[in-house]
Amino acid sequence: MTKEIVYTEHAPAPVGPYSQAIKANGFLYVSGQIAINPKTNELVLGSFEEQSRLVLDNLKAILEAGNSSLEKVIKVTIFLKDMGQFGTFNTIYSEYFAAFKPARACVEVSRLPKDVEVEVEAIALCD
Repeated sequence: MTKEIVYTEHAPAPVGPYSQAIKANGFLYVSGQIAINPKTNELVLGSFEEQSRLVLDNLKAILEAGNSSLEKVIKVTIFLKDMGQFGTFNTIYSEYFAAFKPARACVEVSRLPKDVEVEVEAIALCD
């Protein structure tokens, strides 16, 4: 099996001992993304909507760096600090995944890294 680390400056640098994504055997495994501004590597603790969009923008940037796209995502896992934000997140998520709807799980967790409100990871097909 061949593995390749995927990295882009258009998404936040990892904040721990992990890669933004790993490409292996035609799949791209994208690590959980949180609301970090890739230009400053600073945490953005704005509104839930702002955090959600930044997380999905970061996810999109990593997918593109790995020769993939939102349309090639096959599985998404969403971690929410408050399941009361489920509807709001779905509205924003639908803007990013309009044409193709991947398999998905969404769970409420008691705490996320850096106390953010949302984290998203994905698995996608890649070239």
